[in-house]
Amino acid sequence: MTTKLSFLGAVDTVTGSRYLVEGARGRVLVDCGLFQGPKKLRERNWTRLQFDGSALDAVVLTHAHVDHAGYLPRLCTSGYEGPVYCTHGTRDLLRLLLPDAGHLQEEEAHHANKWGYARHDPALPLFTEEEAERCLAQLVPVAFETAFEPAPGFSSTFSRAGHILGSASVALAVEGNRITFTGDVGRPHDPLMKPPAPLASTDYLIIESTYGDRRHPPDDTENTLARLVVETVEKRGVLLVPSFAVGRSQHLLYLLAKLRLQKRIPECPVFLDSPMAIDATQLFRAHLDDHILSEAECASMFGIARYTHTPDESKEIDRSSGPMIVISASGMCTGGRILHHLARFLPDERTTVLFVGYQAAGTRGRSLLDGENELKMLGQYVPVRARIVALDGLSAHADYAEMIEWLRAAKLAPRDVFVTHGEPGSSDGFRRRLRDAFGWRVRVPDAGETVTL
Repeated sequence: MTTKLSFLGAVDTVTGSRYLVEGARGRVLVDCGLFQGPKKLRERNWTRLQFDGSALDAVVLTHAHVDHAGYLPRLCTSGYEGPVYCTHGTRDLLRLLLPDAGHLQEEEAHHANKWGYARHDPALPLFTEEEAERCLAQLVPVAFETAFEPAPGFSSTFSRAGHILGSASVALAVEGNRITFTGDVGRPHDPLMKPPAPLASTDYLIIESTYGDRRHPPDDTENTLARLVVETVEKRGVLLVPSFAVGRSQHLLYLLAKLRLQKRIPECPVFLDSPMAIDATQLFRAHLDDHILSEAECASMFGIARYTHTPDESKEIDRSSGPMIVISASGMCTGGRILHHLARFLPDERTTVLFVGYQAAGTRGRSLLDGENELKMLGQYVPVRARIVALDGLSAHADYAEMIEWLRAAKLAPRDVFVTHGEPGSSDGFRRRLRDAFGWRVRVPDAGETVTL
C-alpha cells in the first residue's frame, strides 16, 4: 500500500497551513488554516477545496492560530462532520479564536457593504460567528504524548512545540511510514513557554521555515522596550502595539510588569484592547503545566493592564491622549480594533507603532515596516507620520540556528524533508542550511503537489 501526502497550503507563504495524508483506509487533514496577506492569497480561502471534505476521517491541528486552524468553520459548513483532534490548550484557545474570527468576518463584510468598497455585491463573510460556534462541538482534546487513532490505519501523538499554549508537533504513523509535522516551533529560552520537546524518529519531516534565512538579533528586548516606553512617556505620546492575541500579548504584559516592578519604566496607563487577548491571558492560569510562569507571575501579568472589553471602551481610548500604551489585535493589522487605533494615531508624530511578531507579505503590518507613507483602512487612506519600530526579540518562532540545534538534539535520520511555512527566500535558505548541516535530502514542495511515500 502507498501513502500520499499533499501540500495544500503554507507553500511559498507562511499562511494557509493544510496537509492531506491519504492511506489505504483513511484520510487525515493536518491543519486547516486560513490564507492571509495579499489579495491573491486571501482569494484561495474562497476557492473550491482540492479534496472532498465530507470524505475526510479526521482533522488534526498543531495549534490554534488562524493560519493553522481558521478555515475549520468553512470546512465544517462544506460537509465535514468528523472529529478535530487537538491538545487541551488548543481546544480552549479555539473556543475564543474561531468565534472571534467569524465575528470579524461578518464585521468586515458589514463595513464593506456600508461604505461600498467591496468588489462583490453584497460582500459576504467567509463564515459567520454562529458557524464557528457550531464547529467547536467537533473538537476532541488529547494530552501530549498520548497515542490516539484519528482514522483507520493511523496512529498519532502530540509533542510540545513551545510556540503558544497547546502548540504541538504532530507525528502520524500510517502503513509503516512515520510522518512528522513540526507545526510552528517556539524558541528554546522563551520567558513564558516551555521549550519544544525533541522530536521522535521519523521517516518524513515537514518543517516550518518562518525564520529559515534569518537569525534573531542578540536579545536586548527588555532594554529596547524600556527605552521605547520612557520615550513615549516623555513626549506624551502613544505606544501602539499591534499584537497577536495569543502569545505575544501575554509576553508583552509579562515584560511590562517586570520592567515596572524593577522601576525601569514610569507609570502610565496600559490598555489590553482585545477581548480575545483578555480571555487568552486568563487561560494561562488554567494551563500552568503548559508554560513556565508561576501563579504569582500570572497575577502580576494580569494586573499591569486595564482590560477594555466593549467597543465603547475601545473607542474611549481613541478619544484619549498620551502618554499610554495600547496593545490591540490583530498582530498583522489585518482586522480588528487595531485598525481604528491606527486610523486615530498614525498621523501623530508622537506615536510609536511597535511590531512584535512576524508580518506576512501583503499585510498592513508589512506595509508599515516597508516604509509606506499612507495606509488604506476601512475604505480610506491614512497618512503615516508615526515612528514604526520592530522588536524581533519577542518572536514566538525559532530562527534557523535555533531550529537546527533543536533538530540536532533529536538525532533524526529522515528519508525526506519538506520545507514549508515560509516565504520563498526563507524556505529555500532553510533548505540549504538543513542539507549542509545534516546531509539530508531536503526540498521545498510546490503548492498543491502530491508525493507518494
